[in-house]
Amino acid sequence: MMDEKRINELGDELYAALRSQSVLAPLTERESAITIEDAYHISLRMVSQRLERDGESIVGKKIGVTSKPVQEMLGVFQPDFGFLTNTMEYSDGADIPIGGNMIQPRAEGEIAFRLKSDLVGPRVTEQDVLDATATIMPCFEIVDSRIQDWNIKIQDTVADNASCGVYVLGTTEVDPRDLDLPNLKMTIYKNGQFNSEGLGSAVQGNPLTAVAWLANTLGKFGIPFKAGEVILSGSLVPLIPVVSGDEMSLEIAGVGGCSCRFV
Repeated sequence: MMDEKRINELGDELYAALRSQSVLAPLTERESAITIEDAYHISLRMVSQRLERDGESIVGKKIGVTSKPVQEMLGVFQPDFGFLTNTMEYSDGADIPIGGNMIQPRAEGEIAFRLKSDLVGPRVTEQDVLDATATIMPCFEIVDSRIQDWNIKIQDTVADNASCGVYVLGTTEVDPRDLDLPNLKMTIYKNGQFNSEGLGSAVQGNPLTAVAWLANTLGKFGIPFKAGEVILSGSLVPLIPVVSGDEMSLEIAGVGGCSCRFV
């Protein structure tokens, strides 16, 4: 286990990189013995700085690197996990400033869950997730990395709050009990042209499985899911690099769509 002083130093470095729009050498190159648990505590330090210094609040959680296309793209072969804050959320159709806190953004198409009751792991099942869910909705997560050139291992992305950037929620919210979640089909368009498509089964076979995994993983650290929170369940398609001027839209059959533009 890394000592607390070093954990705090690395968390502060990541926070400073976020605010200055700069990048760091991979933590895994600098700290050869870093564990996922160390990385999680580094991320807590980074997030705590956002809460204490900037007055942000936690409004949800996210799981990432769940699908094979994303894992193969990044060379990271297990999921990561992180926190969503109130300043990360954008409304459907929003203009997202690349020059804000974005460094090397990429878009992901996801299914987001809105909870109506608390979930506390471990031992959360897919049925528990369904029972605790009010609605699901289409979502773009715009991931970003404070690690140079996305040269990450699992410890790097966990430490970097799961490479969180911002996210966009669609306005259509539906009851997941009426849907076959693994077979939901998502189609992504970039600048009006077809880009990619994927099924709900891309995330651990079922988005419910992904959310249950996240609840149980965070439960080991004493972190609950809370009623009203938004949970991002992971990308159904490969990551899509975006630059100023790009427009992204997606449609989930039977659910709805969302869009955003980068400025």
